[in-house]
Amino acid sequence: MWHLSALAAIAGCIVQPVAGAPQKSQEGTCKKTKVAILGGGVAGITAAQTLSNASVHDFAILEYRDTIGGRAWHKPFGKDKDGKPYIIEMGANWVQGLGNPGGPQNPIWVMAQEYGLKTHYSNYDNVSTYNQHGYSDYSDLLDAYEEAYSIASQRAGEILTQNLQDQTAKSGLALAGWNPKPHDMEAQAVDWWSWDFEDAYSPLESSLVFGCAGDNLTSNYFSDHDNFVLDQRGFNHIVKKQASSFLRENDPRLHLNTEVTNITYSDNGVTVYNKDGSCVEADYAICTFSLGVLQNDAVQFSPELPVWKQEAIQKFTMGTYTKIFFQFNETFWPEDTQYHLYADPVQRGWYPIWQSLSTPGFLPDSNIIFVTVTNEFAYRAERQSDEQTKKEAMEVLRKMFPEKDIPEPTAFMYPRWTSEPWSYGSYSNWPPSTSLEMHQNLRANTGRLWFAGEATSPTFFGFLHGAYFEGQDAGRQIAAIMHHHCVNANSTKLRECGPRKHYETLHGTSPYSDYTTLNGWAFSSFIDTNTD
Repeated sequence: MWHLSALAAIAGCIVQPVAGAPQKSQEGTCKKTKVAILGGGVAGITAAQTLSNASVHDFAILEYRDTIGGRAWHKPFGKDKDGKPYIIEMGANWVQGLGNPGGPQNPIWVMAQEYGLKTHYSNYDNVSTYNQHGYSDYSDLLDAYEEAYSIASQRAGEILTQNLQDQTAKSGLALAGWNPKPHDMEAQAVDWWSWDFEDAYSPLESSLVFGCAGDNLTSNYFSDHDNFVLDQRGFNHIVKKQASSFLRENDPRLHLNTEVTNITYSDNGVTVYNKDGSCVEADYAICTFSLGVLQNDAVQFSPELPVWKQEAIQKFTMGTYTKIFFQFNETFWPEDTQYHLYADPVQRGWYPIWQSLSTPGFLPDSNIIFVTVTNEFAYRAERQSDEQTKKEAMEVLRKMFPEKDIPEPTAFMYPRWTSEPWSYGSYSNWPPSTSLEMHQNLRANTGRLWFAGEATSPTFFGFLHGAYFEGQDAGRQIAAIMHHHCVNANSTKLRECGPRKHYETLHGTSPYSDYTTLNGWAFSSFIDTNTD
């Protein structure tokens, strides 16, 4: 595995105490740089590459872990016939929306092709359905959902373009004809597979407008083809190759194993303090921390982030998407089927979707299959022991294939995303009735502290390519400001850029004049200013 190491010794300037900032012992020294990039995931590495391409080479990348790649993260698992472990992805696992010949290309797919990343087409139509009695054909429900989604998606586009009131995805789908009853567990399984599997949250917890928009923008702008990453170098191989285009080996600008504890920011610069006692003083900083890290107060800000920023951080949601891996001494499930959907008789989302890696084109003869759980069931799996999770999931497999004598797995593993202090979750989701203005507040900079990542992308939130575009945009904006290439009131320069707009007051509520008995309000709406 290719790693870039950081220099342990950091030299720089004497730092004067800053109000609200941690006090340094004795004189304390900070490394000085033009731009501090906080996080070495796709957004951070892309921001650094963009700065480098714009002739800004004075930057520092601070990464919590011992390698770059962020939530594109893998581990060894099981063994092949030669006793060598397989590499499986704990986090990001798909290149989603590849691109069409002659049309826009997903930048993640461009890098995957350039660097020879091994992938295989995910055929979501190649799915078998099961319930507690074994195989059960409820493919008609899959067709019914697709028909309703097409109608709901079109309506979502109308709501977006006409600036109408958003809905939950559940209500939008119900109005389009998809309204699974609470006790129809096969329909509930289809509902989970068709929505939660992508968004990590249920339709009840998701925005119709932006849930559909995020999916449609990726599938329509690029393509509706997704490829599953199987490369035994790991998905983050492309991030490392991307970094190697502008970072040399042992580059002192990359600081691994660096945990940021405090970010002190102003309109004049940013100082970043780290757990190991080091610090970085920069003209600008780009914070690419996950929404989960920001929501969990894992890093302190001095001064506190403004209220409009804090509200935006807490308004959006961080999903947890957990893949639970099994390896057996044989493949007892149908080898030619990619996906196996299970409808539990009691609980929606109970070990619902199983994906085979023994299918031709993936990892043949690996005897590996994994099941995905999200949010509440992901949290449950994290809280309980591996043995309990394995037992529950094995019971499901034995219900799905009652005719098989299913052995115990030879290998078993899953991540605990909400316990990872560098992530605290998997990726973001857009909740219902949350406006673009509110999201812009999540995206907006505070002073010279900028924010980037999949959560800050209004068009591709939740996607790896969203992180790429946001890192690229932040890098371009800051480079343009540094080079004085921004439009301003007194001159016409090369491009429009500068601080991102935020909204101190969010609009979208009913005006006071609407609170009348005609609208069901129990009291007349008036203000008597007379003082007789």
